[in-house]
Amino acid sequence: MERFARIIGIGSYVPEKVLTNDDLSRMVGEDINEFVSQVVGIHERHIAAENESTVDLATEAGLRALTAADIRPEDLDLILLATDTPEYISPATSVVVQHRLGASRAGTFDINCACAGFVTALDAASKYIIADPSYTNILVIGAYAMSKYVDWTEKKTATLFADGAGAVVVQASTEGPGFLTSKLRADGHYHNYLGILAGGTFMPITEDVLREGKYTKVRFIQKYPPEINIEGWPVIVKEVLKKAGLTLDSVNLFLFTQVNLSAIKEVMQRLELPMERTHTIMGKWGYTGSACIPMALDDGVKAGKLKPGDVLVMCASGGGLNMACAALQWTVDS
Repeated sequence: MERFARIIGIGSYVPEKVLTNDDLSRMVGEDINEFVSQVVGIHERHIAAENESTVDLATEAGLRALTAADIRPEDLDLILLATDTPEYISPATSVVVQHRLGASRAGTFDINCACAGFVTALDAASKYIIADPSYTNILVIGAYAMSKYVDWTEKKTATLFADGAGAVVVQASTEGPGFLTSKLRADGHYHNYLGILAGGTFMPITEDVLREGKYTKVRFIQKYPPEINIEGWPVIVKEVLKKAGLTLDSVNLFLFTQVNLSAIKEVMQRLELPMERTHTIMGKWGYTGSACIPMALDDGVKAGKLKPGDVLVMCASGGGLNMACAALQWTVDS
């Protein structure tokens, strides 16, 4: 019997603490409000408290998705967690979330494709379900606590990054289609353009590394060409739609990495689509990396932008460079 992978529940979480553009202007010592609000599209962002970590954010989003799906933690077969702000270097963040949730039957693993991680994890979860009948319920989480790595005096990063988490429950079904198809792409030429370069085997933490401080924080080391997203997103979206036998007009909602409002507007113009066919959250939540796609999905569903039978396309990109795009038919009645 043919198996399909369908999202049956979704949830998201942001920490309580809010930083406005005015707050950040005082912190970095110059007025950043006009550029950040009008070009990037961010007005405020939520930041984890000192005692909040990636696991805290991920666990809360996971619980909300499980509640929405009416699934118990012990019914989960697998947990996939997408993050590049892990709880530890080792062990995996996902196994800590499994323990917190009480998902005693679930296997776990982490996925680090930077901000493309959630769509990559959703792709993997869907294919586990389609290929292997021993998997029925999979929790997919994108979680981001990048504020822990921000230099709050450096305006390029301080004005952009924020914290949050989003999650979906993917379930096996004999009724399709749910997940339709996907495409993953990478270009390692850009691996040293953006990131946190210290702390791994390339640059272990030493007294000198800590004293210098540059690479223990998230940095734009080289400037990403803006055309990477503006040109790359339309290409991968069209490839995915071609694989699925769909057209741009078939899609009810497009979700993109929430890194820059101007870039999303440009991409929608290139696709000759109105902004009503997408949804953005960076205005109120800032840029939440691997969490931004499921957070935007949850917010868009609550805003009534998807109904059962609608087609959804999610397109994400992140440092590395990694890019992921997936198409699915929505099956949740909001």
